[in-house]
Amino acid sequence: MLRKAYVPGAAALLAALLLAGCTDGSSDGGRADNANHDGSGTTTAAAQPGKYRTLPEACGAVGHSTLDSLLPGIRQITDVDQRDRAYQGEATLTYDTDRKVGCRWKVDSTEATDRLHIDFERVVSYDNSVSDDSQAESVFATKLAAADLPEPPATTPSGSGSGATPPSGSPSPSASDSAASSSPASSSADSSSPSSSSPSASDSTALQPRTLDDLGDEGFLDDQLSSSGSTAKQRTVTVAFRTSNVIVTIEYEEQPAVVGAVPDSKEMQDKARKLAARLADSLSG
Repeated sequence: MLRKAYVPGAAALLAALLLAGCTDGSSDGGRADNANHDGSGTTTAAAQPGKYRTLPEACGAVGHSTLDSLLPGIRQITDVDQRDRAYQGEATLTYDTDRKVGCRWKVDSTEATDRLHIDFERVVSYDNSVSDDSQAESVFATKLAAADLPEPPATTPSGSGSGATPPSGSPSPSASDSAASSSPASSSADSSSPSSSSPSASDSTALQPRTLDDLGDEGFLDDQLSSSGSTAKQRTVTVAFRTSNVIVTIEYEEQPAVVGAVPDSKEMQDKARKLAARLADSLSG
């Protein structure tokens, strides 16, 4: 009788142990998917995804009034269908519109040929320990390094002027040195501009390729003037910025129809920056 009474008790104990095991397994399986287990018994939360999960339709991101400003030749197109196609632009070939989209416009006029290219890239990190924003920051840093912007001009410390006393032991500048230092250096972006319209030294500095603190999370502007043989000089203004895990790049080019003419740096930069500001606002909205 004792033996018969013992067996059911053992079965009950075994059933209790199996039930506890099932409960523990269910608890482990119910942990959040965004948790990482490093094998040391500790759990760390996965890095946060980026703010943006999709991208805008690139060819519809620029309004007609903005295209009229950047591509003046559009208003000279008399054929209605041809003008509509010019406004529509040409979508950049892409295999994943949630990751990368772009659009190109090219318009000829009696004064110049203008081109505009905008590109949106949504950066995604495939490393659970690295957030999408951090990955986008790294991608943008590579893009900035490739632009090879010049060093920003050194600022004069407050209270020190041209008449400041040089440090003890430093040689006094000669007259020729003073004359050389007083002559403004022309900007690389405008070194080929006609002398009649050459900007002042301060304007030249303001128009140099540079980082932009007032655009997205970070941004920069590049300005390059090139020429090929006897053809007209072509200016390319590039504005790029990052907001969260999306990187936007604008390339605005102009080549005058007249040999020797130089596209205006300030005008092109202003137009490109205004477009960049509009795109940044549309992403934030």
